[in-house]
Amino acid sequence: MILPIYAYGQPVLKKVGKEIDKDYPELKELIDNMWETMYNAQGVGLAAPQIGRDIRLFIIDSAQMMEEDKKDEGMKQVFINPEKIEEGGEEWEFEEGCLSIPDLRGDVSRPGQLRLRYMDENFKQHEKVFTGMTARVIQHEYDHVDGILFTELLKPIKRRLVKRRLEKIKNGIVNADYKMKFVPAKRK
Repeated sequence: MILPIYAYGQPVLKKVGKEIDKDYPELKELIDNMWETMYNAQGVGLAAPQIGRDIRLFIIDSAQMMEEDKKDEGMKQVFINPEKIEEGGEEWEFEEGCLSIPDLRGDVSRPGQLRLRYMDENFKQHEKVFTGMTARVIQHEYDHVDGILFTELLKPIKRRLVKRRLEKIKNGIVNADYKMKFVPAKRK
Protein backbone atom coordinates (compact mmCIF):
# COMPACT_ATOMS: atom_id res chain seq x y z
CA MET A 1 0.00 0.00 0.00
CA ILE A 2 1.30 3.44 -0.90
CA LEU A 3 1.50 5.63 2.18
CA PRO A 4 1.42 9.44 2.31
CA ILE A 5 4.83 11.03 2.79
CA TYR A 6 4.94 13.51 5.65
CA ALA A 7 5.91 16.98 4.47
CA TYR A 8 8.34 19.45 5.98
CA GLY A 9 6.82 20.91 9.14
CA GLN A 10 5.34 17.66 10.46
CA PRO A 11 6.58 17.25 14.07
CA VAL A 12 7.50 13.56 13.56
CA LEU A 13 10.29 14.64 11.17
CA LYS A 14 12.08 16.36 14.06
CA LYS A 15 11.85 13.48 16.55
CA VAL A 16 14.68 11.11 17.37
CA GLY A 17 13.36 7.66 16.49
CA LYS A 18 12.87 4.92 19.06
CA GLU A 19 14.48 1.51 18.72
CA ILE A 20 12.18 -1.37 17.87
CA ASP A 21 12.31 -5.13 18.35
CA LYS A 22 11.17 -8.03 16.20
CA ASP A 23 7.73 -7.87 17.80
CA TYR A 24 7.00 -4.41 16.38
CA PRO A 25 3.39 -4.62 15.10
CA GLU A 26 3.06 -5.57 11.41
CA LEU A 27 6.73 -4.83 10.68
CA LYS A 28 6.91 -6.88 7.47
CA GLU A 29 3.84 -5.11 6.09
CA LEU A 30 5.28 -1.73 7.10
CA ILE A 31 8.56 -2.45 5.29
CA ASP A 32 6.71 -3.68 2.18
CA ASN A 33 4.60 -0.50 2.21
CA MET A 34 7.73 1.61 2.59
CA TRP A 35 9.31 0.00 -0.50
CA GLU A 36 6.13 0.56 -2.49
CA THR A 37 5.86 4.17 -1.28
CA MET A 38 9.53 4.94 -2.00
CA TYR A 39 9.44 3.53 -5.53
CA ASN A 40 6.12 5.24 -6.27
CA ALA A 41 7.70 8.59 -5.31
CA GLN A 42 10.86 7.74 -7.31
CA GLY A 43 13.03 7.95 -4.20
CA VAL A 44 16.25 6.13 -3.35
CA GLY A 45 15.63 6.06 0.39
CA LEU A 46 12.79 6.40 2.86
CA ALA A 47 12.86 6.66 6.64
CA ALA A 48 10.01 5.71 8.97
CA PRO A 49 9.54 9.32 10.21
CA GLN A 50 8.69 10.28 6.63
CA ILE A 51 5.60 8.08 6.86
CA GLY A 52 4.69 9.22 10.36
CA ARG A 53 6.48 6.60 12.49
CA ASP A 54 9.01 7.80 15.09
CA ILE A 55 11.09 4.63 14.95
CA ARG A 56 14.67 3.83 13.89
CA LEU A 57 13.96 2.21 10.54
CA PHE A 58 14.88 3.20 7.00
CA ILE A 59 15.30 1.61 3.59
CA ILE A 60 17.57 2.45 0.67
CA ASP A 61 18.06 1.37 -2.93
CA SER A 62 21.17 3.21 -4.08
CA ALA A 63 21.61 0.94 -7.12
CA GLN A 64 19.08 3.12 -8.96
CA MET A 65 21.47 6.09 -8.71
CA MET A 66 24.41 4.25 -10.21
CA GLU A 67 25.40 4.40 -13.83
CA GLU A 68 24.59 1.24 -15.76
CA ASP A 69 28.12 -0.17 -15.52
CA LYS A 70 28.29 0.49 -11.76
CA LYS A 71 24.88 -0.82 -10.59
CA ASP A 72 26.62 -3.51 -8.51
CA GLU A 73 28.18 -0.74 -6.35
CA GLY A 74 24.70 0.17 -5.10
CA MET A 75 22.61 -1.77 -2.64
CA LYS A 76 19.01 -2.38 -1.63
CA GLN A 77 18.74 -2.77 2.14
CA VAL A 78 16.53 -2.41 5.21
CA PHE A 79 18.19 -0.78 8.24
CA ILE A 80 16.67 -1.29 11.70
CA ASN A 81 18.06 0.40 14.84
CA PRO A 82 21.11 1.75 12.98
CA GLU A 83 24.03 3.05 15.00
CA LYS A 84 26.85 5.14 13.52
CA ILE A 85 30.19 3.77 14.64
CA GLU A 86 32.32 6.32 12.79
CA GLU A 87 32.46 8.56 9.76
CA GLY A 88 35.63 9.43 7.92
CA GLY A 89 37.30 9.93 4.60
CA GLU A 90 37.33 13.02 2.50
CA GLU A 91 34.27 15.26 2.72
CA TRP A 92 32.49 15.84 -0.58
CA GLU A 93 29.55 17.93 -1.67
CA PHE A 94 26.60 16.60 -3.57
CA GLU A 95 23.19 18.05 -4.37
CA GLU A 96 20.61 16.30 -2.19
CA GLY A 97 16.84 16.32 -2.18
CA CYS A 98 14.20 14.75 0.01
CA LEU A 99 10.75 13.27 -0.55
CA SER A 100 9.48 15.24 2.47
CA ILE A 101 10.78 18.47 0.92
CA PRO A 102 9.81 18.24 -2.77
CA ASP A 103 11.08 20.73 -5.34
CA LEU A 104 13.99 21.78 -3.15
CA ARG A 105 17.57 20.64 -3.54
CA GLY A 106 20.86 21.80 -2.10
CA ASP A 107 24.54 20.95 -1.80
CA VAL A 108 25.38 19.02 1.34
CA SER A 109 28.91 18.13 2.44
CA ARG A 110 29.31 14.67 3.98
CA PRO A 111 32.24 12.37 4.83
CA GLY A 112 32.96 9.80 2.12
CA GLN A 113 32.93 6.81 4.46
CA LEU A 114 30.61 5.48 7.16
CA ARG A 115 30.83 2.51 9.52
CA LEU A 116 27.37 1.45 10.65
CA ARG A 117 25.95 -1.22 12.94
CA TYR A 118 22.36 -2.20 12.14
CA MET A 119 19.88 -5.03 11.93
CA ASP A 120 18.25 -6.22 8.74
CA GLU A 121 14.55 -7.10 8.37
CA ASN A 122 15.24 -10.51 9.97
CA PHE A 123 16.91 -8.84 12.98
CA LYS A 124 20.29 -10.21 12.01
CA GLN A 125 22.98 -7.77 13.18
CA HIS A 126 25.55 -6.37 10.73
CA GLU A 127 28.46 -4.00 10.96
CA LYS A 128 29.70 -2.65 7.63
CA VAL A 129 31.69 0.14 6.07
CA PHE A 130 29.93 2.04 3.29
CA THR A 131 31.52 4.44 0.84
CA GLY A 132 30.59 6.80 -1.97
CA MET A 133 26.99 7.32 -3.03
CA THR A 134 25.67 4.45 -0.90
CA ALA A 135 27.28 6.01 2.20
CA ARG A 136 25.66 9.34 1.32
CA VAL A 137 22.17 7.85 0.91
CA ILE A 138 22.55 6.02 4.24
CA GLN A 139 23.78 9.19 5.99
CA HIS A 140 20.78 11.14 4.66
CA GLU A 141 18.29 8.50 5.85
CA TYR A 142 20.14 8.04 9.15
CA ASP A 143 19.73 11.78 9.75
CA HIS A 144 15.95 11.30 9.40
CA VAL A 145 15.84 8.80 12.28
CA ASP A 146 17.82 11.33 14.34
CA GLY A 147 15.32 14.12 13.53
CA ILE A 148 17.67 15.98 11.16
CA LEU A 149 16.67 17.24 7.70
CA PHE A 150 19.17 17.91 4.91
CA THR A 151 18.15 21.58 4.82
CA GLU A 152 19.75 21.99 8.26
CA LEU A 153 23.09 20.96 6.72
CA LEU A 154 23.02 23.57 3.96
CA LYS A 155 25.41 26.51 4.10
CA PRO A 156 23.92 29.42 6.11
CA ILE A 157 23.26 31.63 3.08
CA LYS A 158 21.44 28.82 1.26
CA ARG A 159 19.38 28.08 4.40
CA ARG A 160 18.22 31.71 4.42
CA LEU A 161 17.41 31.56 0.70
CA VAL A 162 15.17 28.47 1.05
CA LYS A 163 13.29 29.62 4.16
CA ARG A 164 10.30 30.98 2.21
CA ARG A 165 10.06 27.84 0.06
CA LEU A 166 10.11 25.67 3.19
CA GLU A 167 7.19 27.66 4.62
CA LYS A 168 5.24 27.07 1.40
CA ILE A 169 5.90 23.33 1.61
CA LYS A 170 4.84 23.35 5.27
CA ASN A 171 1.58 25.02 4.21
CA GLY A 172 0.91 22.51 1.42
CA ILE A 173 1.87 24.81 -1.45
CA VAL A 174 3.98 22.36 -3.44
CA ASN A 175 3.78 20.12 -6.49
CA ALA A 176 4.51 16.48 -5.78
CA ASP A 177 3.68 13.48 -7.94
CA TYR A 178 2.90 11.42 -4.84
CA LYS A 179 0.57 11.51 -1.85
CA MET A 180 1.72 13.83 0.95
CA LYS A 181 0.51 14.69 4.43
CA PHE A 182 0.85 18.32 5.48
CA VAL A 183 0.65 20.11 8.81
CA PRO A 184 -3.04 20.85 9.48
CA ALA A 185 -3.94 24.51 8.91
CA LYS A 186 -4.43 26.50 12.10
CA ARG A 187 -8.03 27.42 12.80
CA LYS A 188 -8.77 31.08 13.22
